[in-house]
Formats: sequence, C-alpha cells, structure tokens
Amino acid sequence: MNARCEPIRLTIDAAAEAERIAGSLRAQVLKRLRRKGLVVGLSGGVDSSVVAALGVRAFGSGNVLGVFMPEQDSDPESLRLGREVAASLGIDTVLEDITPILLAAGCYRRRDEHIRRLFPQYGPGWRSKVVLRKARGTAGYNVFHLVVRGPHGEEQEARMPLEAYLGVVATTNMKQRTRKQLEYYHADRLQYAVAGTPNRLEYDQGFFVKNGDGAADVKPIAHLYKSQVYQLAAYLGVPEEIRSRPPTTDTYSLSQTQEEFFFGISLATLDLCMYALDHGIAAEEVAPAVGLTAAQVLDVYRDIAGRRRTTRYQHEAPLLVDAPGG
Repeated sequence: MNARCEPIRLTIDAAAEAERIAGSLRAQVLKRLRRKGLVVGLSGGVDSSVVAALGVRAFGSGNVLGVFMPEQDSDPESLRLGREVAASLGIDTVLEDITPILLAAGCYRRRDEHIRRLFPQYGPGWRSKVVLRKARGTAGYNVFHLVVRGPHGEEQEARMPLEAYLGVVATTNMKQRTRKQLEYYHADRLQYAVAGTPNRLEYDQGFFVKNGDGAADVKPIAHLYKSQVYQLAAYLGVPEEIRSRPPTTDTYSLSQTQEEFFFGISLATLDLCMYALDHGIAAEEVAPAVGLTAAQVLDVYRDIAGRRRTTRYQHEAPLLVDAPGG
C-alpha cells in the first residue's frame, strides 16, 4: 500500500472514540431530548450490540432497555445472540414476537402473492430471499433475483421484474416499521430515547427502511465505517461469536447476508472504497489496497454514487409548502 492510500486503513482509537460517543449521547439524550435512557432493538448483530454497549457506557446498565423482536422468518440464532449480549451488559430486556401483528396486517400473505407471480407453486413449506446479481455483459449494472427453496430442498432462481421486487420489499418493510412502533412504545413509557443502529455504510447508502429502522432519536455509530464498528466492538467486549458472525438482514426466510442483498461486495472492501472516493483517491491508487483492478474500483465508485442518488428519498424529512413561522 503506498503512502497516499495509507489513511484508508481506518484505524481508530477505540477507547477515545467510545468515550467521545458516550459523552455525546449524554448531552443529546439527557440535555437536548430530556430523556432518561436508551431503548435499543437487539438483533444479535454487531451494530446493535455496540450501540447497546455505548448506551451502558453513557447511562449505566439500569437505563438501557434491549428489545427483542423476532418473527416467524427470523433466525433463532439472532435471538440467542441478542440475549447473550444483553446478559453480558446486564441490561433489562423485553421480548416482542411481532408475528401476530404481521399476520393481522397481511404481511406474509401479500409477500407470497408477489412471489407467486414468478413461482406459482410457492406456498407453505417454501422459503425465499432476494439477492443482488451483476447483469451479464454490463459494467456496474445490478439486478435483483428471487431465490426460492421448496419443502424438499429444491432451489430455483429468477430475475425479478420491478413490480415483483417492489412488492416483496414493500411487504418485508412492514417488519421494520412494526419493530420501530414497539421500540417507541417502550421508549414512551420509560421516557427513554430510541437508538438507531446504522453504521456509516448503511446510513450513507440508504440501507434502511424509512420510518422503520431508519427512525430514531439518536444514531450513535452512523459516522463509523463497518470496520471501525468492529474495532469498537472488540474494545467494548461484545462477545466474539457476535463479532465473527457475517452481517445478515434477518428479514427473509432463507439465510441472507447484507452483501448479497444490497451491497454486492464485501463490507471491508466497500469501507475502503467509500473512504477513497470521498477523499478523491484515484481508482488506480486504491486498487492494490483492496485487491481489485482499477476498472473494478471504478465500478464500486459508480455503485456508491448510484445508491446515494437512488436512496436520497430515504433521508428526506417531510416536505412542507411553507415552513412554520415563515
């Protein structure tokens, strides 16, 4: 790695950063928001675990509530690991199975109707997920495919027409919005603030559901690259099993990583490329540091810029005709 690319190692002083974030949380939650603690939705992943640990550092274990919100498609490992991190932090928790709410809202029924447009046989005993693929013969053009697995293990895959893709995503977004409703219920009854858990990649690239997991009062790690979150996790004592677990969406009934659903490349590579892009480092200089060709780095740059454009809506506040007081 040449001197120009040296900064993209993204190493932080984890102890200093943890203290800085904890101090910011105390100022934001206690003074600005006038709340007494933090509610964190615990998913068993590294991001929510780090946010919970930072909450304990800021307010003490008695002022952080962890909320588990599994549903019928959730991986049981997520709940087990979430409980493990809660126990290690000594925080109170509540379990909210959101399956009955989703059933009542028609989440699974609506999803299956969209899936059956591609696979008419889809029904009880079947599982599915959405994955991102590179279209053949194109540069930088991503397409979504639906993968289904039958009751006997047979697996099929098909490219998703836009209508089917939007329909499936719209139904799965109901899960994130339901979870956020419950987080705010507990926050309201305790006079706590709701903590969001996106890291910098997720926040920047719009990998969240508007008014779902994108809704929060504070987002303490949204400025940190994923590799930096892992550094904090190690310093804060997040269990190693959680730190070594591949980041998942835990949204679809088939196991699915964040990379195959949204980002398309390893998060470590995306960390470095995003830093390089934002700091004006040429693709030719970055390529040796990330193990890609310059053309592939340019492809990643285009993907980053493209997601920023297409997910801008995710970050928009409600639009007004006239601002109050104007």
